[in-house]
Amino acid sequence: MKVYILPTLVAALAMAPVLSLSTPAVAQATAPDSSGAGQFIDTLADQAFATLKTSGSGKVTPAQRAKFRSLLAKDFAVKAIGDRLIKRWRPTITPAQYSAYLAAFPDYIINTYADNLSGYGDADLKVTRVAPVGSGFAVYTSVAKPGGQPVNATWSVVRAGAGFQVTNLTVGGVNLAVTQSADFDAYVQKNGFDALITFMKSRQG
Repeated sequence: MKVYILPTLVAALAMAPVLSLSTPAVAQATAPDSSGAGQFIDTLADQAFATLKTSGSGKVTPAQRAKFRSLLAKDFAVKAIGDRLIKRWRPTITPAQYSAYLAAFPDYIINTYADNLSGYGDADLKVTRVAPVGSGFAVYTSVAKPGGQPVNATWSVVRAGAGFQVTNLTVGGVNLAVTQSADFDAYVQKNGFDALITFMKSRQG
């Protein structure tokens, strides 16, 4: 089963070595952002990089994972993201299956992708522009490791109370929510919904 993270910075960074070869970054002038969405993404990226930056061991510690979980819960629309991924199956699964899925989903994201972010403690994210899209905003960014090719990433952001939350991420033209949803669909078709939950739990640790 292919594994992508939906609307998170971790996905962009995990895919960066591939996308930097196939999708050159497009230079864009930074535009004023009166919404605050761009600053939200800039701050979020700084926090994510700092949270999962590792020492010489190269391993993310349980304390770092716990802090990253708090960041995820606060700044990502986790339930909405999870619901989108199983939209096709939601009418057919039981309440117990749905509850088990929602319980497994946050840790699935954290434990699958936290280690992928550990090598990006020195990466630089630049917000190039912000545009209103529907009821939210698209925040266009460029992410680069020192000496590496920048990767374009577009964050879908909505207002949540007094702040914002991330609902999706498109990296190099690849919509990660659509891709992950297709992977989940294929897995469930082949193995069943309970097997998907078991797979997600197997990535907890």
